Amino acid sequence: MKKILIMHGPNLNLLGEREPGIYGDTNFDQVNLHLVNYAAALGMEAEIFQSNHEGALIDKIHEARKEFAGIILNAGAYTHYSYAISDAIKAVKIPVIEVHISNIFARDEFRSKSVIAPVCAGSISGFGLLSYDLAVTALAEMTKQNEDEGGVS
Repeated sequence: MKKILIMHGPNLNLLGEREPGIYGDTNFDQVNLHLVNYAAALGMEAEIFQSNHEGALIDKIHEARKEFAGIILNAGAYTHYSYAISDAIKAVKIPVIEVHISNIFARDEFRSKSVIAPVCAGSISGFGLLSYDLAVTALAEMTKQNEDEGGVS
């Protein structure tokens, strides 16, 4: 079974509490349980990781290259200014999909720039928690295509 890593950045541990008008009222544990089950339905094993610390996210991206077929990353506010996370994504040879619950282009001006998007396989934002499902589906298709082409999953 292919393993994928779903990474949540700063403040996402407060889902369900933090700005429910933007992020919804589903709590963090419920989101993760849904994602693990959704990934399993697509034939993948999902591991969840959350940190409010940039270095911990970078370390996990580095570690993931040896264990996972791909990463789904909601880097939170680091999306807009963490060149260190961008460099970490660029350094690993597995696909990373950037995901956001809100439409980052319809919010504050500083949020409309992603420094990680150029090094990600794709970006999904603005569909609420469905953004994660779309990313899991995309990663399942990408890793299946890689297997079909003779690559390693």
